Amino acid sequence: MFGYDWPRVHAMFVAFPVALLPIAVIFDLVGLTRKREPLRRTGLVLLVIGTLAAGGAVLAGLQAGDAIDHGNAIHHLMEEHENLGFFTLGTFGIVAVWRLLRDRKMGGMERSAALVLSLVGLGFLVDTGYHGGKLVFDHAAGVTNAALRAELIDRSEGHVHAPGEAQHEHHDDHDEGPGDPHDEAAPADSHSHSEAPNPAAPHSHPPGTPPHRD
Repeated sequence: MFGYDWPRVHAMFVAFPVALLPIAVIFDLVGLTRKREPLRRTGLVLLVIGTLAAGGAVLAGLQAGDAIDHGNAIHHLMEEHENLGFFTLGTFGIVAVWRLLRDRKMGGMERSAALVLSLVGLGFLVDTGYHGGKLVFDHAAGVTNAALRAELIDRSEGHVHAPGEAQHEHHDDHDEGPGDPHDEAAPADSHSHSEAPNPAAPHSHPPGTPPHRD
């Protein structure tokens, strides 16, 4: 789809519910506590859009799960991530339908109950995102075996600095603090240590000093 495979489509859809659903809950909370109808209506619009986007993320995630290379670790995490995604979508779906049907007739207690259910949905959303992060950053889910092997080979060969980049990093090494081995090459006169006075060196007294023997 437009050059995107299913894991990337899933990642694209995920950004919308992650951003919109928490903001929708915040609008609902502020609108309920301050009794601001425009805030509650804005929260409802964001809730519906975020829930629809969550549905798209779940559908794309199901397709991605069948398409990616994976072993046992990814498989178990993926199942947990999938179940949490269903819980998140189901919870916010219930709240969205509830609000669409009853929003103008809701009393204070009913609005509070809907808000509590939205907070439960946020908990599922956070846990879903946590498992998704573990899949990507701990197990490279979505990266093909061929691409992963090529990446490991590339990392094992090290890297080349651009002109001036290595010098910059070398300069940063001087900030390592006390005990830096580069400090040993510094000239002696660069240190501000005081030396013992030479008794044979002549000296002078400031004006007004009483006569005395040196």
